[in-house]
Order: sequence, then C-alpha cells, then structure tokens
Amino acid sequence: MQAVKNLQSVQMRPRKPAFRRAWLSWIGIVSVIALWQIVVWLRVYPEFIIPPPISVVERFWEALADGTLWLHTSTTVSQMLAGLLFGVVSAVILGTLIGKSRALEALLSPLIVAVQSTPVVAYAPLLVIWFGSGPTSKIVTSALIVFFPMLLNTMIGIRSVPVMMHDLMRSLHATRWQTFRMVEVPYALPVLLGGLKVSATLAVIGAVVGEFVMADAGLGRLINQARFSFDTPLVLVAVITLAAIARFMYGMISVLERRLLFWQRRQ
Repeated sequence: MQAVKNLQSVQMRPRKPAFRRAWLSWIGIVSVIALWQIVVWLRVYPEFIIPPPISVVERFWEALADGTLWLHTSTTVSQMLAGLLFGVVSAVILGTLIGKSRALEALLSPLIVAVQSTPVVAYAPLLVIWFGSGPTSKIVTSALIVFFPMLLNTMIGIRSVPVMMHDLMRSLHATRWQTFRMVEVPYALPVLLGGLKVSATLAVIGAVVGEFVMADAGLGRLINQARFSFDTPLVLVAVITLAAIARFMYGMISVLERRLLFWQRRQ
C-alpha cells in the first residue's frame, strides 16, 4: 500500500510546475488588463484611442453574434494552416538536402538569404500581382515567412548527428533510409520542433500581411476596415484574436513536443 502511495506521489510531481506556470500566465493576463483599465481611468488618451476593456468585450460579442468575426477568423486560419504546411514541408525537404551537401548550400544560400532578408511587406504586393487577390497569394506569403527559420533549424538538426553515429550505422551496413530514420530524425527532432514553434507563430504574421495588401476577407482585412472607420474596439478584437490563434498553435506544438520527446523528460 505504501508503495502505491509513493508511486502516485511521484506521478503527481511533474504536474505541479505546469499548474504553477498556468497560474502565472493568468496572473500576467489579469495584470495587463488591470493596467489597461487604470490607463483608461487616468484618461491618458481619449477612449476612441484606448477604449476600456468592457467596450472591447462588448464589441467582441457583437462581431461574434453577427458572424463577422467567424468569417474573417476562419479565412485567416485556413490560409495560415495551408501556408504553414507548404512552408514547413518544403523547408524540411530542402533543409535535409542542404544539410547533407555543402555544395548545395553554397549554391542556394545566397538566393535564400536574399529572399529572407527582404521584409515580407516589400514583396507582398508582388505576390498579389502574380497570384491574384485570392487565398493563393496569402498562402505563399505565409509559406515564405515560415520557410527560412524551418530551413535553418532543419540544417542544424541534420548536422547535429555525431560522426560516431554515422560510423556505427555504416559498420552495421545500414542503408541511407535506415540511417535517416533511426539516427538523423531522432537527433534532429528537438531542433525541428523548436523551429516549428517559431514557424507556427510566423505563419499568422504572413497570412495577415497578405490580407493587409489586398483581400476580400480575413483578420487583416477586418483590421483595415475597422481602422478606417475608427472602430478601435474592433481593431483590438482582431488583434487579440490573432494573438489567441498564435498562442493556440504554439501550445499544440508544445503538446506534440512533449509526446514525441518523452525520452528527454525521462533522462
């Protein structure tokens, strides 16, 4: 009986830091809202510039009730997920090839760095011209902004495999596929998942940047409409929704990371 109690206490210990982090997160959110309300009370700025939190909540329910928020949110999320998928898959494939070939890195790195060093807002209008004002240009914009960090993490992950592990697989007469699956992927996985966390949040930025330039729907389009009509509460509703989407994506990848890298916690 005592052994069962000891086992239960050991199983419960890892949960305490998670609960503590959750409470600290909520304390941080409440503190920001309280500071926001204090600024409103002090009348540092007029209410049409910094509206009170209750006005934003009321505007949120209005936009949710008439379907406006759902329409624009679903559009942004669908384009963001498509761009994230396309950007991550292409970056992982190319990053794996570059990670194995220094010659390919020397050939492609100037072009990749040139594209990624240019702000996305600079070539977003070109993408709209080339791919139209529909979802394709937003998907491509999101994929481009995701591509570089995922590519870099993939290269680092592939090259993080110790030489002795490659020597071991060669001594066992393993094929390239077996070496890739059994050695390179496990070693690269922590770095890949770290890059995926960054990419998931950047994908939201890419989709919204495309919507700022030209779009029929999306949270970027909603922000533009609200900004031109001086509807500051609606702008804040859209911004908070974008932050919630990015935080949700980050959290889902964190859950995936804990599932796939369970062996790290054991160590």
